[in-house]
Amino acid sequence: MNLLSLFRWLGTWSLPALQRAGSVAGLITYFSSGPYRRRLRENMARALGRTPTRAEAWAAARETGKQIFEMPFLWQRPLDDIKPLVVEFVGQDRLKAHLDAGRPVLAVTPHMGCFEITSMYVGLTTPLTIMYRPPKQRELEPILRAGRERANTRLVAADLSGVRSLIKALRGGGMVGILPDQVPGVGEGMWSPFFGRLAYTMTLAARLTEVRDTQVVLFWGERLPAGRGWRIHAIEPAEPIAGTLEERVHAINREIERVIMLNPSQYLWGYNRYKVPAGAPRPESVQ
Repeated sequence: MNLLSLFRWLGTWSLPALQRAGSVAGLITYFSSGPYRRRLRENMARALGRTPTRAEAWAAARETGKQIFEMPFLWQRPLDDIKPLVVEFVGQDRLKAHLDAGRPVLAVTPHMGCFEITSMYVGLTTPLTIMYRPPKQRELEPILRAGRERANTRLVAADLSGVRSLIKALRGGGMVGILPDQVPGVGEGMWSPFFGRLAYTMTLAARLTEVRDTQVVLFWGERLPAGRGWRIHAIEPAEPIAGTLEERVHAINREIERVIMLNPSQYLWGYNRYKVPAGAPRPESVQ
């Protein structure tokens, strides 16, 4: 069975079954990969200010597995099957108020919980433009595009034309979404503190906040136990995203930290957030 066939087959499973399988797969990966296990524990330790307990590390590994295994369900099931699994949308009224007033909204969504469900659910009722990068497994691209580009959601390429489309949407009072915690390519980021260590951080999210009247809203899709679905959170920043480009980048990272600490087990700690991209300047304080 090739990867595409496997993905299609997994899409026929129920959400509870997929999340149980993902939980097991997450633990298998944790125990079988020393580099992954060390990175997960080290990244968690930076955020927690202490070494994570065994239970905390295992929980993070299980949640990462669930995050991966629920994607076939989300990308292939009809929206009518998915919509009832969002049991609550915390902050929806405030989001609606921004949009009704014609204020552009920048949806900042870290790799936490089920980030796929946030754009999918919001796009049911609100025009949403999100930046898109083709997956490394190119055979999955048709399923990915079909799964994400539904209802009112529009995908744009992760290039200059895509950036222009995002800016145009914001200037028109629309809503755009971006994943802000990926390591960008050289020339697309700057060094910014993230849980006490410098991380090469994209500047695009900060640049988009410079569009007049743009409201930043942080989203995350809380995964509920036992396959019961998700609770979406739309959270306003605790501090203004303002000032120089560097100040805005730092402020966004602080806001991401704040959201992550609401439920640390559901963040993607195994991602190599502190890697130094080839060709990037390496400041002395990067460890």
